[in-house]
Amino acid sequence: QVQLVESGGGLVQSGGSLTLSCAASGITLLDYDIGWFRQAPGKEREEVSCLSLRDGTTDYAGSVKGRFTISSDNTNKMVYLQMNNLKVEDTAVYYCGAGPCWAPPYENDYWGQGTQVTVSS
Repeated sequence: QVQLVESGGGLVQSGGSLTLSCAASGITLLDYDIGWFRQAPGKEREEVSCLSLRDGTTDYAGSVKGRFTISSDNTNKMVYLQMNNLKVEDTAVYYCGAGPCWAPPYENDYWGQGTQVTVSS
């Protein structure tokens, strides 16, 4: 049974930092790209970062480039999203998803339950 479980969300002031974790089980990270997505109220789910261990690549949406860093611990099947210099507009529920990098969200095969990130001004 495949599971993705996010953790690490919370309330932080603007300019602060958080690290999100995605624990994967039932899949091999080499078989799936892992993306971090976010969805704010009334907005569509958007991908902000993606990790492809097969290609050895990481990538970021323009809105987070230079502030967010995606990484992995392959032994423990963990994928992290280090978020620095957070802005109010980063407020959203953050999800990890297993699927092709930058493909539409419906092409992701598996999702976690999400973790709330709230950035206050």
